[in-house]
Amino acid sequence: TLRMLVPTLLVLFFFFLKGRAGPSPHFLQQPEDLVVLLGDEARLPCALGAYWGLVQWTKDGLALGGERDLPGWSRYWIAGNAAGGQHDLHIRPVELEDQASYECQATQAGLRSRPAQLHVLVPPEAPQVLGGPSVSLVAGIPANLTCRSSGDAHPTPELLWFRDGIQLDGATFRQTLLKEGATGSTGSVESILYLTPSSHDDGATLVCRARSQALPAGKDTAITLSLQYPPVVTLSAEPQRVQEGEKVTFLCQATAQPPVTGYRWAKGGSPVLGARGPMLEVVADASFLTAPVSCEVSNAVGSANRSTALDVQFGPILQAKPKPLSVDVGEDASFSCVWRGNPLPRVTWTRRGEAQVLASGPTLRLPAVEPEDAGDYVCRAEPGLSGLGGGAAEARLTVNAPPVVTALHSAPAFLRGPARLQCLVFASPAPEAVVWSWDEGFLTAGSRGRFLVETFPAPEGRGGQGPGLISVLHISGTQESDFSRGFNCSARNRLGEGGTQVTLGRRDLLPTVRIVAGAAAVAMTLLMVITGVALCCWRHNTASASFSKQKNLVRIPGSSDGSSSRGPEEETGSGENQGPIVHTDNSDLVLDEEATLEIKDPTNGYYKVRGVSVSLSLGEGPGGGLFPPPSSPLGPPGTPTFYDFNPHLGMLPPCRLYRARAGYLTTPHPRAFTSYIKPTSFGPPDLGPSTPPFPYAAFPTPSHPRLQTHV
Repeated sequence: TLRMLVPTLLVLFFFFLKGRAGPSPHFLQQPEDLVVLLGDEARLPCALGAYWGLVQWTKDGLALGGERDLPGWSRYWIAGNAAGGQHDLHIRPVELEDQASYECQATQAGLRSRPAQLHVLVPPEAPQVLGGPSVSLVAGIPANLTCRSSGDAHPTPELLWFRDGIQLDGATFRQTLLKEGATGSTGSVESILYLTPSSHDDGATLVCRARSQALPAGKDTAITLSLQYPPVVTLSAEPQRVQEGEKVTFLCQATAQPPVTGYRWAKGGSPVLGARGPMLEVVADASFLTAPVSCEVSNAVGSANRSTALDVQFGPILQAKPKPLSVDVGEDASFSCVWRGNPLPRVTWTRRGEAQVLASGPTLRLPAVEPEDAGDYVCRAEPGLSGLGGGAAEARLTVNAPPVVTALHSAPAFLRGPARLQCLVFASPAPEAVVWSWDEGFLTAGSRGRFLVETFPAPEGRGGQGPGLISVLHISGTQESDFSRGFNCSARNRLGEGGTQVTLGRRDLLPTVRIVAGAAAVAMTLLMVITGVALCCWRHNTASASFSKQKNLVRIPGSSDGSSSRGPEEETGSGENQGPIVHTDNSDLVLDEEATLEIKDPTNGYYKVRGVSVSLSLGEGPGGGLFPPPSSPLGPPGTPTFYDFNPHLGMLPPCRLYRARAGYLTTPHPRAFTSYIKPTSFGPPDLGPSTPPFPYAAFPTPSHPRLQTHV
């Protein structure tokens, strides 16, 4: 407790003396920041007034001691007149570890100076250029040069590049910290210079300088560039301006280190075969204007080339044709046509088929086009000075507008007959549909009642009108109203609608009626004549006919066959004028024999069967009948046809339509004849109105029972 009271009493006593003796202790001079070179002496001043107590220095807060010689710090001491209050800190030689913050303190007065920073500068060492002192480079090849500064330089040095004493301000370089030095020093750095040397840089001197605050003049390191470079080429043409077809000579010259080893020529990038030396001769044409000639020269390091184009004069050549255009009505249209020529050709625009020049130059502009502007436009270039080249190219302008509908000619029609109406549609863009409309309806495609619509592509119309369509309205069974009303043909696209009215013409029937009436009168006259002849024949046959009811025997007048195969009991009369004898009445059959057919009797005379050939005739002569005989179902033409007349022998023939010239038929048993001969039926003949029809339906269906040869 006593020890704690003593310092307190001393302080109170000091303030008491201060208040009685005069001014209080204070700093007359305080230390300031100081920069010194490594190895030099550093002095930090400190002066106090009205203070005769203990004074000490601190380094980064660490007290160095109260003695003047600062034991333990061999390079540190305090100097100055202590009675006068001078207490300066000296450091010699300064090292990097001395870089710190220092304070001067009057401990008994409780005074502390402001901190003073001591900076120690370390000058850089001479830089080193990698690959020096002579650096070998290849001209035209990008390269880099590296300059490095090592050591504990502080602050970090700046590396600069110079050429022939002139700083390379525009040079690109990069500075890199390699390592951090002791006590916060930056250590080594390097700088890389990027350059693309040329042949002119051969033998040039480059300097790398390391400079800092510690060494403002810096330290330099110089290198010399030694270059190898590919050939430096110059190419010329003689003459430079030529007419198409003239000769031109190209000369290729080059300098190189090491020497040139070869030449190669090309035109437009394609090698010229056979060209090896420094000279080339060609015949100029239009391609040399845009396809330059190049000469490539090589050596051990590399190669270089130069190219040149000739000024070749030639006639116009078409490079880009005008393209077809499709624009809406009211919009602008623009065509472009590119011709190449030297000198530049004169280009004019016209419309196909017209001589008026619409524009000159590569472009034709048509503002606010109308449908009548549609068509083909031609760009034309005149031949060049040599008379060669030139020509024309064309493109079509299609103006998109509402459809244009035109009625086509339609043939007049008969009442209640077929009719056909047509319309022609041109439209761009193509119409969505073509519609036919009339009073009670409309139709776009297909059929509806009496009406049918078909649509076909139309032949190409005037240029630019767009695709054409022909729409056809078919009317089956025309009516009176069809001739008095109009039929509308209309079409629509995105720009609008167009249409037209088509009417149906009527054809006069009077000439046709007269022709038909005359033909009918002639036909009636012929029919009456034929009917009269038929009636006359029927009366004649009725008077001469006789019938026998004893046997089923048909007697054919005019037969000269008196075959011995018939017995006397089977004959009822003789004579050529005797008519046919039948069992039954109402017979309408008359036999007409073309030739007597000899047929072998399969019953060996038991039934006495005879055959007769029958033909249908109207009149006496053979072959003069109204209806020709049908083809035989039993054989080829010419084969006689046989019939079973047994069921019809009692019928009276109405007329002499069937006439037998020879032969007769005996029918002792009705099944014998039908079993041997297959009948053939005729269709009904087209007789007159007064002639009773032949009862073909009365013919029985033939049967084929077993043939009996014994009774």
